[in-house]
This record gives sequence, structure tokens and C-alpha cells, in this order.
Amino acid sequence: MSAMPVRLSSMTRLRTLAMLGAFAAASGAPAADYVAVAGTRTFSSVLATESDAAPVPIAAFSLRATPVTNAQFLEFVRLHPAWQRDQVASIFAETRYLAAWPDAARIDPAQANQPVVAVSWFAAQAFCASENARLPTWLQWEYAAAADATRTDARDDPAWRERILGWYAQTAGTPVADVGGERNAHGIADLHGLVWEWVDDFNALLVSADNREQGDADRMRFCGAGALSMRDRENYAVLMRIALLSSLSARDVTSSLGFRCARAAPGVKP
Repeated sequence: MSAMPVRLSSMTRLRTLAMLGAFAAASGAPAADYVAVAGTRTFSSVLATESDAAPVPIAAFSLRATPVTNAQFLEFVRLHPAWQRDQVASIFAETRYLAAWPDAARIDPAQANQPVVAVSWFAAQAFCASENARLPTWLQWEYAAAADATRTDARDDPAWRERILGWYAQTAGTPVADVGGERNAHGIADLHGLVWEWVDDFNALLVSADNREQGDADRMRFCGAGALSMRDRENYAVLMRIALLSSLSARDVTSSLGFRCARAAPGVKP
């Protein structure tokens, strides 16, 4: 039986982020490609139930155009050896951390431009802090990922949804492609079809089997057994991501879970 996920309390999370933020000043990494994403006052999250269907505002922010690559994460662990596979504290990463790398501080050349995977939430946050960023919130990721090449919200298009679902039909073990696919209307690539991605508030995506929790004050909760009452219930691909993230603890890794970083827009509170 697998262990129950360890949830981070609000205070623990704030202390952790403050600690990881210490990496920012020490980094000499080159500037990453961040794309400005315009905010909205009327985004309808898939998490909203029919009884809680008010659109949510999302402030402007910037998001990495592609997921972080193996080469970029390799540079990070060389600058910060405490995050190398053979030195990372067990509280911050489980034993499969960076398992695809042939060595603790070396990658195969073919891996260089592939998205880094098998990275814990702690390690992903530390990387983002090293370039004065953080992981995107779920709503930021969901908002950016709702776009196709020409529309900022293509979720009502059955053909678009079918295209995304095609990724899930691929055989497990299919080699991961390099980052840099087609960019969407925001100018961001690889939000679908490459890897799963960590979000900052993954541990707030709590799946409940009890319909009585539908009225919980935590807007990020939703009821697994009552999924048919959720808005956009046809958006199966996004719901699968929620289910995955809600099952993890901050030290967990998977062979298909990577990340990208986000920044608040100038003048906007993170």
C-alpha cells in the first residue's frame, strides 16, 4: 500500500518558499524565455461546480515559453550541488529523483533539450527561485493551457479536445520529444502533449469522495464522485492532471512529470 500524500500547511509552504528563494541570488543562469500572459476577469475554471460557477479573475503574469529542459536543470544542479541526485536531502526528493540521468551531474546529449522529469516539487521550486520565479498556480496553468494556436480559450472546440486526448492514447514509454512545439495564442508551447507539469498549489487540489464537501470554503476542492456536476466535465485531459497532482506529495517524482516557471507581471503582487 502506498503512503498517503503529505500535505503542506500554509505556514510550512511559506517557510519552504522563503528557504528556496535563497537560491535566487546565487544563480548565474542565462535569462530564460518568459512570455507575458494578459490577465482576465472572466476565466471559468474546470474546478468550478455548477453551484460555484462564478468566473475567477486572473492577474497578468509571465510564463516560461517551454518546460525546463534537462540541460537547464543540469546547469542548476551544478551551481547548487545540494540538489544533485546523490546529495539531495530525502525530505526534498524521493529515491527516483532524476533517475533518467546516467549520473548525478551528467546527462546524455540526446536528453539535453528534452523536458526534465522525475523532479520533486521542492526541486522545481528551487530551480524557479534561482531565476527569480516560482511555479505557476493551477489557475495560471489552466488559463494558459486553455488556448490553441489562435484562440485564448479553445475548450469548447471538440476537435481541440480530441487532439489533446490523443496524447493520452500513446503507448507508455514513448520517447519524450524535445521542447519547442507549436506555440499557442499566448506564445507558449508544450502545455499539452509532452509532459505533466507541477503547479505551485498542487496540494490544494484535493479530491474528495464526499458530496457534502461541495460547499467547502476552499475553492480548489472538487468532488471526485460528483465530477458530473463540474463545469466542462468533457475536458477529461485537464481533469486527469488534477487527479495526478492531487495524489502527490511535494517530494514525489514521476517519469513524466516536469515543470515550468512563472513570474508576476510588474506591479502585480505574486
